[in-house]
Amino acid sequence: MANESANDTAQNIGPVILLGPPGAGKGTQSRRIVEHYGIPQISTGDLLRDHVARGTALGLEAKVIMARGELVPDELMYGIVATRLREADCKRGFVLDGFPRTAPQAGWLDAFLEKEVFDKSEKCPPVVIQLLVDYTQLLQRLAGRRSCPTCGRLYNIHSQPPLVDELCDVDGSKLVIRDDDREEVISGRLAAYETQTRRVADYYRAQRRLVAINADRTMDEVTAQIFAVIDNHFKDGCE
Repeated sequence: MANESANDTAQNIGPVILLGPPGAGKGTQSRRIVEHYGIPQISTGDLLRDHVARGTALGLEAKVIMARGELVPDELMYGIVATRLREADCKRGFVLDGFPRTAPQAGWLDAFLEKEVFDKSEKCPPVVIQLLVDYTQLLQRLAGRRSCPTCGRLYNIHSQPPLVDELCDVDGSKLVIRDDDREEVISGRLAAYETQTRRVADYYRAQRRLVAINADRTMDEVTAQIFAVIDNHFKDGCE
């Protein structure tokens, strides 16, 4: 097992893109990919906050836009993402979190990877994995979420309940429902996914690069499916 783990963290994995609606488990599965293969997770939200905090030129420009209550435009996000993907720890591969969210972003990413990555033999083309979850299951996952306001630990009253109803296992604080986990907000988030982010899946499907897996299964079963897709992709698409 140790040798297998060592091999996993020495492979050139290439870019990994996880697609799926809120509640599909992208965050959990991204962390498992990071731990298993030893590649970084690239979160556009984290990148944006980091640039703002450090006062970079891109961050200052984004800060002004956000202060007006506007969305950061694609052209600015492209610069932030490109800067991060050029760093040394992305050489073997990376997991993208929150990007691409639209078909134009997917097109930009393809062009960037073609120019910056595909001409280097040590890199792999991206593997795009779509997590499919039944709508009712999504509602149950999202509406069942509870969080501890003290330590931040997350629970789900259906699948991962606390030992004592409504109380945190760690510090006994009363669990709360976050605003974005309320049913009326959840419906809006899923609708936004349907009208915007689903087009990213259509983009990759049209190129025959999309691998869809059943994410209604347990977390471990979903992880096993994802690892199998990545391992097969490595064998077929990397040099």
